[in-house]
Amino acid sequence: MIELSVRIGLPDAKTATAMLLWLDTEHLAAVCAAGAIDARVVRLDAAQGSDSGTAGVTLVARYRFASRAAFAHYEQVHAPRLRAEGLARFPPESGVRYSRTVADIVAEAPTSFEG
Repeated sequence: MIELSVRIGLPDAKTATAMLLWLDTEHLAAVCAAGAIDARVVRLDAAQGSDSGTAGVTLVARYRFASRAAFAHYEQVHAPRLRAEGLARFPPESGVRYSRTVADIVAEAPTSFEG
């Protein structure tokens, strides 16, 4: 399994709110429709987000793909369009900073709901 993580440094709370709304209502579902098996967004604690180059909020969008082949298909066919949509809404000139990592998931534990 492959995980794509996109770290998003946002300059202020207003931009962070707009970004989160777009991710939650449009983008995550679009990436899943394009091949991811699931997607989530986390907001880093302020101390962890400080190295993003902004004084604002840092979000990380995480997408899992079933295989390297599924991820490669996403990258070749769908990612250019989806990235362009995001950059059109939140260009680097607006103070938004992006970085991405791709990783093999090498171990997972099953989810437990015991309380």
